[in-house]
Amino acid sequence: MSETVLTAEVGRRAGSSDARRLRTEGKIPAVVYGHGMDPLSVSVDRRELRQALSGAAGMNTILDLTVDGTVYPSLIKDIQRHPVKRSVQHIDFIQVNLNEELVVSIPINLEGEAKEVLAHNGLVDLTMQELEVRTTPRNIPDGITIDVTEMTMDSVIRVEDLPLPSGVTAEAEADAPVVTVLTMRTPVLDAEEEALAEAAAEGEAGEGEAGDGGGDDAANSDGE
Repeated sequence: MSETVLTAEVGRRAGSSDARRLRTEGKIPAVVYGHGMDPLSVSVDRRELRQALSGAAGMNTILDLTVDGTVYPSLIKDIQRHPVKRSVQHIDFIQVNLNEELVVSIPINLEGEAKEVLAHNGLVDLTMQELEVRTTPRNIPDGITIDVTEMTMDSVIRVEDLPLPSGVTAEAEADAPVVTVLTMRTPVLDAEEEALAEAAAEGEAGEGEAGDGGGDDAANSDGE
């Protein structure tokens, strides 16, 4: 599990004007709370935060949030972004007990090439982008990687099949599908269907012409 030190400054005043000033200075208003502590208003350097989250764990990085010499082991609980610019406007840090379990979402990634699926014009479909797991903070995996090389057209990889590390349990149902295979329409099949449709249309047209001819003969016969 990735972790890093992030220094925060106290003394931030409440109010939008002070928050705007901090953002102009390259800082992000934030609050840290949890485990019985009173919420503490702080600010963090935008560049330092970006660097702290640049590892494989991303948002699940344990941050040793250091405030006036006191370290608060924390995770990012929530990020508020500008509705247009999408820049970070405010962050909620939650203090964690390193010995207590918590629930977090980790990403699911695929690797390998399912040659048999491709040979049958199938498509490997990742139906679950993230998985909620329960574990202790320092045991949080950076993510789950699934090898799809051996998948066939009938394959389904479920939650119970995932290679979770020791001490990590999934919150989802064991039989929930994570990776499935979709059957795609082939160009050859489309061409065959198109040919059949054209033949059927020609057949209907031929029957119509025959019917019209029979009607003329009957009319002539009546006239005679």
